Amino acid sequence: MKLKTMGAAATVWLAALTGCVGTEQKTKEVMNDSNTPLHLLQPDYKIPYGVPTVESVKEVMDRVLHYLQACTPTRVVDAKSGQEITDYANLTADAQLERGTFRLASYEWGVTYSAMLAAAETTGDKAYADYAIDRFKFLAEVAPAFRKQMDETGKVDPQMRQILTPKALDDAGAVCAAMIKAQLKDSSLPLMPLIENYMDFINNKEYRLADGTFARTRPLRNTLWLDDMFMGIPPVAYYSKVAGADKQAYYENEAVRQVLQFAERMWVPEKNLFRHGWVESMQDHPAMHWGRANGWALLTMCEVLDVIPESHPQRGAILELLRSHVRGLAACQSGEGLWHQLLDRNDSYLESSCTAIYTYCMAHAINRGWIDAMAYGPAVTLAWNALTTQVNAEGQVENTCVGTGMSFEPAFYYYRPISVYAAHGYGPLIWAGAEMVQLLKQNHPKMNDSAVHFYRTEQKTQEPIFHEE
Repeated sequence: MKLKTMGAAATVWLAALTGCVGTEQKTKEVMNDSNTPLHLLQPDYKIPYGVPTVESVKEVMDRVLHYLQACTPTRVVDAKSGQEITDYANLTADAQLERGTFRLASYEWGVTYSAMLAAAETTGDKAYADYAIDRFKFLAEVAPAFRKQMDETGKVDPQMRQILTPKALDDAGAVCAAMIKAQLKDSSLPLMPLIENYMDFINNKEYRLADGTFARTRPLRNTLWLDDMFMGIPPVAYYSKVAGADKQAYYENEAVRQVLQFAERMWVPEKNLFRHGWVESMQDHPAMHWGRANGWALLTMCEVLDVIPESHPQRGAILELLRSHVRGLAACQSGEGLWHQLLDRNDSYLESSCTAIYTYCMAHAINRGWIDAMAYGPAVTLAWNALTTQVNAEGQVENTCVGTGMSFEPAFYYYRPISVYAAHGYGPLIWAGAEMVQLLKQNHPKMNDSAVHFYRTEQKTQEPIFHEE
């Protein structure tokens, strides 16, 4: 890491060595270890360094919120004329959702909806909840009309098809979990028909291994994708809250079972990281430690631990897995605060969405008391400060990897494109900010010896003078 010099003094010192100054200047004292506190030289950080304020965190979140409010409309339009349709009674085959920058029913936007609900809680700003609730109400209102359109014409908007006839966990899980969270906050919301439709797919139609683990038939038969921990398990966990008392334990146990069965195949204990893919028929199982997939796994554990009771007999196993994962991830954090596309390969690019997911999860784990603030608070703070450099003036999140399949060699991941239109970066960024607000409110970070440290009680003294020994 570069160090800034101490200005004129350093210039004089260099000039004195080369004989390029006058007699009077030569008599000036040379900066050295004896006369200058060299440890106070200011590092030339590539990112902001220090303890952020709640206000500065909220400013970044607001910038993203305003961008998303403007580019994700909630209207039905005629595909040919572009005219808005307000009467949903008899939609023609040309009726569709107005095209915004991002899709309202994608799994990425399921993450965004969950993040908006959390942000409203920690910031007290109702605009975040309104973003999610307004879109949920809109989708619930138009869903029956689009189902009728599909039945009568055989055509339907692809976004609505994801809701009405989901074909994969990507279509169902993340949006379903977010809708359940909203329904739990406001029982008057008309979301249960959509929730039940999603859960019918997850419970009864999703492909599974023989032991019931969520699986796929691509790229090879009986493949586990680490992504599916998040796409499938949180909605199962949260459904335990609305399924009725007689089914609550079943869904809690099913969520826990899925986590542990994924971990049995995909956890790599020597690195405290997860592999991205696992194929049942392989003799060996190569481990590509893709950043965002590891984020989905960590996020899943946070979601499940938020739901299952303290008394659950396997809660401790998931909590220990989360703690081990945090240790592994913390060891991979770059000096710039972000994490790499392939976590254990430092020549792969630095990526925003995985960094945002880790920031949220680690901050959330600290706030819940699952991990130690003193140990991991500084890393979380560094990560948030790094993320702020990835949000441009318009509110777009930069350096986010686009949607990604699975491979068993590194080049595939190294060369995946990045885009501000990769929807995966937005929900995690808002979620990270929401939890950072809470972290700053209930913990006591402070600069000490030029570094960020977290304390169990408020520190009212000034930064102590550093003494070398």
